[in-house]
Amino acid sequence: MNSQNAATAEPNAEPRRQRLFTIESANRALVLVRKVVQDIVDRYSELMRLRAECEELSAAITTEDQLERLQERIEQATDALNKPCAELREIGCDLKDWAGGLIDFPAMHQGRKVWLCWRLGEATVAHWHELDAGFAGRCPIGDDFGQPPAAKVL
Repeated sequence: MNSQNAATAEPNAEPRRQRLFTIESANRALVLVRKVVQDIVDRYSELMRLRAECEELSAAITTEDQLERLQERIEQATDALNKPCAELREIGCDLKDWAGGLIDFPAMHQGRKVWLCWRLGEATVAHWHELDAGFAGRCPIGDDFGQPPAAKVL
């Protein structure tokens, strides 16, 4: 199971008209995105810690009261993820990895839709990938990024 499925909050649950980013607009958005993603990564880490603790308590001899209190904390931690995820949706980017803070910004490159790719800890948006390639298919952004396709010479 990937880390995105592990939380019950849905980062991309609401349909929206998709904004297309340029490299410049994606980098400007990082001022807010960086803070929101750090918040999500921290809260997600806490949620996973609480879930692991709950599993341990469930396996051990413990009181129902302890489990109920822990499950309530898990619900609160899950609910706390909804606000920053909604902020990312409003900005127009997609959360791809809760634990690592991986974000994709929709963009156009040579006449086709692609993703600009950024991960928490990176200074700028400096990579892109095809829609179906994912993180493993990341390519560095070259000087020609976003330019129309070159005309074919016959």
